[in-house]
Amino acid sequence: MAAAVGLVLAAAGAALQPLGDAVQGAAGPAEPPLAGARLDAILGRGVSVAVLGGYRALAADLLWLETYLAWTAGDRPATSALIRLVTAIDERPVSFWLNGARMIAYDMAQWRLAEAARDGDDSPEARRRIRAEQAGAALELLADARRWHPRDAAICIEMANVELCGRADVAAAARWYRAAAELPQAPPCAARVYAELLRRQGRPAEAYAWLRQLHPTLAANDPEAMPAVVLERIRRLEVELGIPAGDRYELPGIDGKTQRGQKKI
Repeated sequence: MAAAVGLVLAAAGAALQPLGDAVQGAAGPAEPPLAGARLDAILGRGVSVAVLGGYRALAADLLWLETYLAWTAGDRPATSALIRLVTAIDERPVSFWLNGARMIAYDMAQWRLAEAARDGDDSPEARRRIRAEQAGAALELLADARRWHPRDAAICIEMANVELCGRADVAAAARWYRAAAELPQAPPCAARVYAELLRRQGRPAEAYAWLRQLHPTLAANDPEAMPAVVLERIRRLEVELGIPAGDRYELPGIDGKTQRGQKKI
């Protein structure tokens, strides 16, 4: 077993040599943030994923360790290049895409903000610009992730969070939360957050209609679904919107119909 592992590592090491050369080339001192850096530009430096053969997963894992080291060292160009290389070698693990996007959107933004402060450029405009640039770079990576994982709700949620935290774009965040909520296996929180973001945009009637459709679909015994919380928000919106008592939402009955005889939505 030890000999077999050694052979695998040796073969993977040989295959990774061109990748190491590419990282060195891609992560020069003048390298800009990830925004604008395209996959073909990095892989065009003599790197071929095909050369890895059956070692793709191992190579990607080893490179992710290198990514982590570059990240802990605060090396923005190397971290950016390595994230692209890892996801190019093995696009299957969603964690590579999500963690890479978080590094780009949040950690690299903080590094750049600290650099700007040291250089005396700590104005609100500069801070907004840096956050927006890093958010854009992260969204670019996540857009690539969606091409490989079009039905993964976690990627949509990550895009929503980047829009919200990096760009302060509530409308864009709401669109991505709705996209996540409409995908299979989406966490229940996506639908709730979408409604809350509608309210933040001054669209309480839409939030109310959405929650009325959502509540009957929630399992009463699912703690993550939080049907009681959703119902509380429905009631709050009914007061806010001045919904007459006769038009308010009625709880579904045991037979799947509402207490007023309406069909379950």
